Amino acid sequence: RITPRLEAAEEAVAAGGLSLLSLRREVAATQDHVRRALMHEPRGHGGMYGAVVVRGGPAAAGAHLAALFLHGAGYSAMCGHAVMALGRFALDYGLVAAPSCPETAVCLRCPCGPVTAFVPWDGRRSGNPVRFHSVPAFAAATDLAIDVPGHGKVVVDIGYGGTFYAFLSAEQLGLDVCSSKTRDLVDAASAVTEAVKKQFKLHHPESEDLAFLYGTILTDGKDAFSEEPTTNICVFADEQVDRSPTGSGVTARIALQYHKGLIQLNQTRTFRSSTTGSLFTGKAVQATKFGDYNAVIVEVSGEAFYTGTATFTVEEEDPLKYGFFFK
Repeated sequence: RITPRLEAAEEAVAAGGLSLLSLRREVAATQDHVRRALMHEPRGHGGMYGAVVVRGGPAAAGAHLAALFLHGAGYSAMCGHAVMALGRFALDYGLVAAPSCPETAVCLRCPCGPVTAFVPWDGRRSGNPVRFHSVPAFAAATDLAIDVPGHGKVVVDIGYGGTFYAFLSAEQLGLDVCSSKTRDLVDAASAVTEAVKKQFKLHHPESEDLAFLYGTILTDGKDAFSEEPTTNICVFADEQVDRSPTGSGVTARIALQYHKGLIQLNQTRTFRSSTTGSLFTGKAVQATKFGDYNAVIVEVSGEAFYTGTATFTVEEEDPLKYGFFFK
């Protein structure tokens, strides 16, 4: 769900010269009712995700646009699938002055940093697939032993792809990422997330605002390079389930596989969502440094499609005007 303008955000940028991370804090503190109205029922649902477009000022920092990412519980630092959608949106709605055929680079400023989307353009409209290069991705920890209540000791990897995730095979939790009930996968992944938060301290090279564990990604354990797709499910925020293979998760997972020597530069892997069966591809395209970490630039490719245009109404006397949310 793309919100092309949020006047309060634009006013905050104009008045205070805010960076995007500062704007994220400001919107969370003063405009959270907007997120709730758009993400929660009755206008949204438990899995709803969104982006607020921000133009100009320090928040965009010279990019075509900046984006604040919204979900059911708050504000994330990165969303790869949203970047694909925003890349198409930017071309189709004139946010890029002179798109070029057959592909246009769209520069986005995300809370995690600068991201470039490469969007097909035929002279009239955008197309698919869209690929993007995110911020440097790295392995924050590998083979980390975590004690998970109800499951005992498990071994996780923690990767960063614009936000931090814990990764482990569902098999370690007595589950199968392809055939187990989604509720069981969500419960187990959420238990892992809470355990990692308590037992491991994250560090981000640039900002402590970004040093948080966003969620856990359960995999089929197929981390070694293969032509066959590998399946995963991402459980993030407050038990929210990604409907896609997770762009920032693919970025982090590629970084972990590269760090472990399981994949080489420019080897393309295919990642499948266990929820919808949708596919992304990913590959490490360049080795780099990010703070003290050995990192890689990862290219992720996938598809994003329009589903409609909506105008929502908020009536002041509505007792549930800012939405409601229950499990």
